[in-house]
Amino acid sequence: MSASLSPISWDAPRPATRRQRLPLGLKLAYTAFMAVLVPTYTYYYGPTNFLYFCDIALILTLIGLWTESALLISLCAVGIVVPQVVWVVDFAAGLFGRRLTGMTDYMFKSENSAFLRGLSLFHGWLPFLLVYLVRRLGYDRRAWAAWSGLAVAVLTVCFLAMPAPRPDPGLVPVNINYVWGLSDTAAQTWMPPLAWFGLLVVGIPLALCGPTHLILRAVMPPAIRP
Repeated sequence: MSASLSPISWDAPRPATRRQRLPLGLKLAYTAFMAVLVPTYTYYYGPTNFLYFCDIALILTLIGLWTESALLISLCAVGIVVPQVVWVVDFAAGLFGRRLTGMTDYMFKSENSAFLRGLSLFHGWLPFLLVYLVRRLGYDRRAWAAWSGLAVAVLTVCFLAMPAPRPDPGLVPVNINYVWGLSDTAAQTWMPPLAWFGLLVVGIPLALCGPTHLILRAVMPPAIRP
């Protein structure tokens, strides 16, 4: 009995190859920026400066760009897009002589290095970059839980081990991530320190990142997991 051979179909689909979803130029430009920022911040501020959520996001974004990891990019987006947009609004108000929250006051102090202030402008473009990246890679719904756990761990380290506010902090990072209040020169007096810390531990995941998670999940395409 002879076996019948089916004809070869030259139109048969080939195995899918992984397409680069992010422009190489963007990856190189961001890497060049980080190659300047990281050693500069380390020299002037010290390594503890990278405990700030925005700086953590900078590093995770660098890794996420090259690995095209939707989870890492989503982590950063759910964690810092809203605070950085507030920074943009506050800075824009300062340009017109208005003071809103005071979080960008340092950008208008002439005694601060113009070069350092220039680097700090990343607060202005990073949230928009993250929105673009999430749009390209998709939003990973695990991001909210992952960032919440990371945030609580970092807040605990900042509260227990990092310097508290002081009248003349200089360039040394103090009150990192506002674990002692909203001022770098004096701790808040509205409530006991542990109550304030507890408010951050609960409020950042639920009141800040929670709504961001719901919005990103609703308006962004879902990430395609391997």
